[in-house]
Amino acid sequence: MTALSVSARVSTGRRLLATSRQRSLLLAKWRTLWVLAVFGAIAASAIFRIGFLGLFQHTPEQKTMAEKLLPERGEIVDRKGEPLAREFKAYALRFNPEALDDGPPLVKSPKDVAAALVRILPDLDRDKVEAQLASGKKGYVRRRILPEDANRIHALGEPALEFPREPERYYPQGSMAAHVLGFVSADGEGKVGMEAVYHKHLTDPLTRGEPAQVSIDARVQGALEDELGRGMALSNAKGGAAVILDVDTGELLALASLPAFNPNKIDQASTPNIFNRVTNQVYELGSTFKPISFAAAIDAGTITHLGKRYQASRALELSGFKIRDSHVIGQSLNVPQALMYSSNIVTAQIADELGGEKLKATMEALAMNKRPAVELPAKGLPLWPQGKWSRITTMTVSYGHGIAVTPLHLASAYASLVNGGIWRPATLRRLEVGEVPTGRRVFKAATSARMRQMLRMTVVYGTGKKADAPGFRIGGKTGSAEKPGQGGYRRSTLVSTFAAAFPMDHPRYVIIVMLDEPKGTAATNGQRTAAWNAAPVVGRVVPRIGPLLGVMPDETRDIDISDLRPLIPGEAH
Repeated sequence: MTALSVSARVSTGRRLLATSRQRSLLLAKWRTLWVLAVFGAIAASAIFRIGFLGLFQHTPEQKTMAEKLLPERGEIVDRKGEPLAREFKAYALRFNPEALDDGPPLVKSPKDVAAALVRILPDLDRDKVEAQLASGKKGYVRRRILPEDANRIHALGEPALEFPREPERYYPQGSMAAHVLGFVSADGEGKVGMEAVYHKHLTDPLTRGEPAQVSIDARVQGALEDELGRGMALSNAKGGAAVILDVDTGELLALASLPAFNPNKIDQASTPNIFNRVTNQVYELGSTFKPISFAAAIDAGTITHLGKRYQASRALELSGFKIRDSHVIGQSLNVPQALMYSSNIVTAQIADELGGEKLKATMEALAMNKRPAVELPAKGLPLWPQGKWSRITTMTVSYGHGIAVTPLHLASAYASLVNGGIWRPATLRRLEVGEVPTGRRVFKAATSARMRQMLRMTVVYGTGKKADAPGFRIGGKTGSAEKPGQGGYRRSTLVSTFAAAFPMDHPRYVIIVMLDEPKGTAATNGQRTAAWNAAPVVGRVVPRIGPLLGVMPDETRDIDISDLRPLIPGEAH
């Protein structure tokens, strides 16, 4: 064999070996790619499945991580973000006789276990607990217990006594703003207040992480409840209601109904107090209606000059009724005097000139014939004179008798009187900055300006003097109405109301204070009327809340009433 042939064979062998290696490497690459493709498909399928389950198919038992981090019911906060209602996990005490697979559910006797539980929780009914344990019926012994009590009960060594942790609704301010907030029932449903209104927001996984905000200011609410309670105590009243409302937006800064209830503990004793006197109870609010009637007459042009005088010394007799004043104020009174001294006789004459049709139209424009415009579920229906108003109906309605509305109706009406004449619905929702609800014009702007003057004069010179607070320029009107009863009005029972706004040179807030059946006491000089009990509440609460709301006392400013002072020569100096 020649050297050339040997070299050729070696070269051919090398080529065959290289080709074989290339085929092996190529085959290995394809196998690797196939394996990676299979694993990729499996991974993609798993990721898709996890995402699908997380987004669309999770059940209450299979919550997403985001849901698990959220409380089952969201927070309610005030307009400043202060928590008013929140949730945490709390211990319950439950008897579960199925805890042991065999043998008796209790180590000791039901009698001994019941006695031990009562030593730890003294307010338990021992006989009732013993009967429950003896019956072997599964159920709660106590819905809420403290952690330290759970530890003590656990130390008893009874396996059938369990301590499940359950969502608990907690109101850190106690009874404050209870009628605004409402409460949550044992089955998790919001009841009565904004807990009911915001229920979907508070429980929906998409929204419950965002606190539900109400319009009230917790600081203002606390001050109002404090002074209303003080007013009730000083006059020995059986109840009270109060409202503070933004005249330009209708937002409620505070809403108080007393006696209140504690939403942390709803029991039989507190149930009657859940009734809301501000939005659900209607009252004849007496002379607080007179400014509305005067404004309607000024708007209609039946009052053309505030100096016009009306006889004020003789009772009006019509259809068998007599309209009189509590005492003779003077032989005649002009318009500002009639409002300052609260004359029924003059107000009835002004309403008679105006006519029932126009007065009724004004009251309808103020929504006095409808349930109050607010989000709360419980809203009272006014007692409204039906059909065409007769002369006597027109006269009595003009000074707040023969028509019954809620204190919230009155607050919205007074906002219209002082804000330039626009009625807007009241709201407990926190509005956005610059958001102003659509309203409707009820009074001319010039009429509203006149009413601001006369309401201020009523506080400076008239029946509202005890509501005055230096520097806050308060204006308002008293109202004391006998409560109707079987067979007519009961002279021994009154509803005393003071309706006010401040500061009158640029009104920002309306405040209504009502006392139900106040008594004449030493603190009120033996008097039961609003001038002696409701008006002082306003005089005390405004200096407390004014600075919180950006209204600082300033005795160098006031509304200009110089053009009306000549009409009250005996008072103005």
